[in-house]
This record gives sequence, structure tokens and C-alpha cells, in this order.
Amino acid sequence: MRLGGRLAAAIEVLSDVEARRRPVADALKDWGLSHRFAGSGDRAAIGNIVYDALRKKRSYGFRMGDDGAAALGFAAVLDGLGMAPEALAAALDGDRFAPPMPGDDQLGRFVGADLSEAPGAVRADVPDWIASRLEASLGEGWVDEAAALSARPPLDLRANVLKADRDKVLKALAPFDATASDLAPHGVRIAAIEGAGRHPNVQIEAGFQKGWFEVQDEGSQLAALLSGAAPGEQVLDLCAGAGGKSLALAAMMDNTGQIHAADSDRHRLAPIHERLSRAGSRNIQVHDPREALDGLFGMMDLTLVDAPCTGSGTWRRRPDAKWRLSEHALARRMEEQDAVLDRAACFVRPGGRLAYITCSLLADENAARIAAFIERNAEAGFTVADAGARWAAMLPEATERCRVSDLAGGTVVTMTPKLTGTDGFFFALLQKP
Repeated sequence: MRLGGRLAAAIEVLSDVEARRRPVADALKDWGLSHRFAGSGDRAAIGNIVYDALRKKRSYGFRMGDDGAAALGFAAVLDGLGMAPEALAAALDGDRFAPPMPGDDQLGRFVGADLSEAPGAVRADVPDWIASRLEASLGEGWVDEAAALSARPPLDLRANVLKADRDKVLKALAPFDATASDLAPHGVRIAAIEGAGRHPNVQIEAGFQKGWFEVQDEGSQLAALLSGAAPGEQVLDLCAGAGGKSLALAAMMDNTGQIHAADSDRHRLAPIHERLSRAGSRNIQVHDPREALDGLFGMMDLTLVDAPCTGSGTWRRRPDAKWRLSEHALARRMEEQDAVLDRAACFVRPGGRLAYITCSLLADENAARIAAFIERNAEAGFTVADAGARWAAMLPEATERCRVSDLAGGTVVTMTPKLTGTDGFFFALLQKP
């Protein structure tokens, strides 16, 4: 497909996403199934246009004076491919599948627009209703922090030290210019794609099939390390999902002790079995969602809660989610977070720890939930540990690379794309007396 056909397809997908308020991944998959002539390179290029348009929907709409699918598609091509309007017009000339070019006035506005004159929510590329919450959560530099969520993300991997060290993984992935992550000691990074490029499908690589590495954002890796899971401990991963953090914990614990992986959703949990086999993780016991866990009450050295959340920290990868998010959905997530924290507390032994993690940057889901938990469970005596000190001990040369905030006599840690170069993550550690 030529650029005109790819742009037309992207506009079609954007229209579908807007009209049906559906996940962009589903819309792209359906488009591909109904247009089987499109090759993998075409699908990747179309996806880049669509994702870029959704990442920067507000700022592109401001610059174009129009936030319709066609305007956003053209803006994403001009910006993402670094093309001048004249060059784009020449590229589309004679392409019968190309959509009509915007008028000169609109193109001139796009090129000359000054975003500094735009409202904060536009510069941050977020819905108006959530802007005040981000400002309250991130402080004075909230616009720049939020805007960093609109960049293309890298592909992050974790070397599975049960089978391979990072140098071995880097050597295996050398054709993709993989580099060592800045912060995570076992992290590997493949840079964000540029232009019409695409990330390699690392899951077909021999190293992946042998269990040498897993796909995992660097922030998720750091959150697992902050939990301090140690060899020989009893650990419960209460919201294990597909098992990414369980696998990281197993490597930290050198396959000793016991990790109990549980999740209320069997569909989310299903991939964990294949991943465990591939990674060689032998100390993880997977619990069926129908299985009662009462026998583990009061037994865990560490209970880890990777809580259900809005996913605002992952908007680089799932930009459509920020346009579907509503105040009602946020309130529902907060209720779920309170419920899972209260349940998690039942499993912590005297002297044990409760790690609370979200991939959100909203204080409503983070510090506010910890403060509410402490108040609700005053008799249990949980205290907030000094997560900031844990970060400093783990990464002494990167003490300024995260946000450390005081909370109830301890500290909590927030990672952001702007500061840490990771997805957005929140980490708090509670100690039971």
C-alpha cells in the first residue's frame, strides 16, 4: 500500500474508534481481518498513524482547528513522519486511494500553531475533566509530565536470570540495537519506533522461546524489586494477571520459597502457565480463581497487590483508554482498590509486608487509597514504610529519577515517563507490626 491508502485506512479506523468507543486494538484487528491484502508493514504503518493521532488528539485538534478523524490522521502523518504539507501533497498526488488534502488555511494553522497559548489540558493531551486530578497528583510540572505520556514508548524486556544474564540477552538481540536499561538491573530496551517503523516481534526469537527474557516495562521491573521479595519467603501475588511480576519475583527469590499466584479473572490468569514453563520458574503455585485462599490468611511474608486501576500510566501504549475513561469508571476502580487492599491485609503475617502497586498517576488511586486503608484498618497497625529509602539504596545514582512523597510517616514512590523513562507506576509498602 502507498501512503495514501495507509492514511485512508487510519482515518477509517479512527472513525470506528470514535463512533463505537471501542478499544483501538480491536478496531485495528477487525480492519486487518477485512483487508487481508494489507501486509504486516502496512498494518504497522496504519497502526502508527492511529496511535499517534490518539496520543495527541487534543494538541493535534488544536493545531488543525478540527479534531475529526481525517484532521487527526493528517496531523499524525505530518508530525509522525516529519513531513511538510507540500511533501505530503506530492506523496499523495495520483494516489486514487488517498483522502483529499486539507485546505491551505488548515495546513497553515497546523504548521504555525503555538501550543503555548493552548489550555493546559490541550498541551497535556488529556480530557478536561481529568486535568485537575493530574495537576493535584503531579504538581506544578503536571503538563510536561502528562505530555510525556503522549510519546511513543520503547519496548522493554527483562532478562530472566534463572536462565540467562543481561549480557547474553543483549547479544541475542543485537540485530535490534537492544541496550541495557537505564535503571532496572536486568532490563533491556529497544528504542521507541520512528516514522513508519515497527518494533521487532521478539516473541519469535529463539531467546524468548528458551525463556531467556520476558516482555515487561522497566517500571514494572522496578516495582517488583522495591517489594524486596527474598529467597525462602512466602509470597502472595494477589492480582497476578498473566504473571509478569510473579515471574520477576521468582527470579529475585532464586526459585526458592513459595509464590502463590492468584487472580479473580481466569482469562487474565490463563497465560501464566505457559510463561512459567518457558521461564523455568519452579516456586510459583497458580491458584484457580474459584479456589478459596483462606488457608493462606496470616501466613505471607509479602503480599503484593498489582491493583486494578485506570491505567493512566500506560497511556503511551493504550492512548485510546484516556478518551474512554470517565469519572464513574475512576470511582469504580477506587472501590475495587479499597476492597482488594482490605482483602490483601488478611494474608499478611505479623511482621510481614503489603506492597501496593498501580500503573496509574492519579493520587485518587494511589496515595489516597493508602491513606484511606490506614484509617479503615487502624486496629491492625499497618505503617507506611520508607519506599524512597528503598529506591535510594537500590539505585543510589538515580535518587532524583522518581517522585518520593511523604505519606503517614513513611514515603511512597511514583515513576513517570518524564522522570524514569518508564510507564507511570506507583509503589507503596505497608508493614504489619
